[in-house]
Amino acid sequence: MWIMYDLVSLGEMLIDFTPAGISENGNPLFECNPGGAPANVAVALAKMGKKAAFIGKVGNDQFGLFLKETLMRLNVDTGGLIFSRDVNTTLAFVHLDERGDRSFSFYRKPGADIMLEEKEVNYDIIRNSRIFHFGSVSMTNQPSRDATIKSAEYARNNGLIVSFDPNLRPALWTDLNEAKEMIRLGIGFADVLKISEEELFFLTDARDIEEGSKMLYKEHGMKLIFVTLGPKGCFYMFGDHTGYLPAYDVNTVDTTGAGDAFMGGILYQVLEKRKSYDEYTVDDMEEMVNFANAAGSLATTKRGAIPALPSLDDVVKLMGAKN
Repeated sequence: MWIMYDLVSLGEMLIDFTPAGISENGNPLFECNPGGAPANVAVALAKMGKKAAFIGKVGNDQFGLFLKETLMRLNVDTGGLIFSRDVNTTLAFVHLDERGDRSFSFYRKPGADIMLEEKEVNYDIIRNSRIFHFGSVSMTNQPSRDATIKSAEYARNNGLIVSFDPNLRPALWTDLNEAKEMIRLGIGFADVLKISEEELFFLTDARDIEEGSKMLYKEHGMKLIFVTLGPKGCFYMFGDHTGYLPAYDVNTVDTTGAGDAFMGGILYQVLEKRKSYDEYTVDDMEEMVNFANAAGSLATTKRGAIPALPSLDDVVKLMGAKN
């Protein structure tokens, strides 16, 4: 098998309208930024010098064309990007609080991202990749739910490393019990899981990170678990080993995309190490998490998701400044 891509991600790509100050008339201004967690992860890897591809659906409109151009400019393969003739590109308006933490309002009834059909998925791209990455946002509605599940199944059956980030957005689910069910289904395919503290507690009803992680590990047996704790850093678990590393102290302006930058950092390290999971050591994990924490922290220092994703040089420079 000829491997062409280090990573392929599947799921939503959309427009994030990010707060950008106040107009002369005193009204809020929004900046049009490319976003969507799986697309962000593909770009994160590409910015670190890896070969990445994206599979998803956008509208045949100015926003969709802008998103394709963005991926192409950032060296992400768009052979799996489909244009919908009937449905517009999905839009998300990002609202930031005084600490830079964000919430979302979605325009998606429907949006093109959920209209991806299984027959439109480019399985050749998946087969020719080392990592398949996805999240739960593409599992909220049909037909993209089936397209996502079948693609994850295909990746698993073809020996890819499968990585999953629940990326829970409650506003996109009509039933949070269904969200739990779909996220658990997604985790069942995963070798590498990145999950936030809130998502972990939502899924397990645990009130302790280690307890919740062990519950998921016992149920699903994924190889690497990373629980992101925002500005507090990251808890990790592999096998019987657990640990914690703090985030970097940076000037945070917008946390959009920080988790995706972290995920990109982890997957970059997985690709670089080229080890089987039973060969990982605590030193390996600390190195991986430290690198990912640097990537995630840097992504909070600029507005938007994709525009804020750091290069490999940026990450190495921040890590060097800490030492």
